[in-house]
Amino acid sequence: MTIVCGVEEAGRGPVIGPLVMCGITIDEKETSKLEAIGVKDSKLLTPFQREDLFEKIKNIAKKYEIIIIPSQEIDDILNSEDMNLNWLEAKTSADIINKLNPDKAILDCPSTNIKAYSDYVKNLLTKKVELIAEHKADLNYPVVGAASILAKVTRDREIEKIKKQIKINFGSGYPSDPKTIEFLEKNWNIHPTIFRRTWSSYKRYSEAKKQKRLGEF
Repeated sequence: MTIVCGVEEAGRGPVIGPLVMCGITIDEKETSKLEAIGVKDSKLLTPFQREDLFEKIKNIAKKYEIIIIPSQEIDDILNSEDMNLNWLEAKTSADIINKLNPDKAILDCPSTNIKAYSDYVKNLLTKKVELIAEHKADLNYPVVGAASILAKVTRDREIEKIKKQIKINFGSGYPSDPKTIEFLEKNWNIHPTIFRRTWSSYKRYSEAKKQKRLGEF
């Protein structure tokens, strides 16, 4: 029996809310069970379909691990000299693999340099694991697609929690969303903890404010 693990993230790009990473394990011979319930890359599914699959995937998986990295933690990590978003994702992937202890792990690689990314993850693993890192792995491997669904549903739920907390609907949280940008422009200094302050879309407003203050002297 070969236990395979799929690892994927949701929320790399948003200026609001957490990055969520998920890993699930399954007997490699049973991956057809994921296909049978309609698992595919989460981006190809509606929110209703993802919610419907969430518990079904957890029931099929041998084990799963979900890690939520809040905005402030992302900023703290990215402000250190030796880290970037890819290395943060690689380190978290390794943490998930170490926890789930599979024979084989498949990662959706965010880096253009797949070998460097794979080597970075391998160096953080506590035991020898067959590692496959590919672009579009969530599209090509049901086990990675399943991880992407758990990650996406979890992130969507976290975003809804933030909206309820501040009582404002700010859209998706992505800089490409006009609703999010309008909210950011008016609220960047009112609800600072929900934003990723290292993002250029946030700095556009915070640094403009600094410049204005300097101009007053």
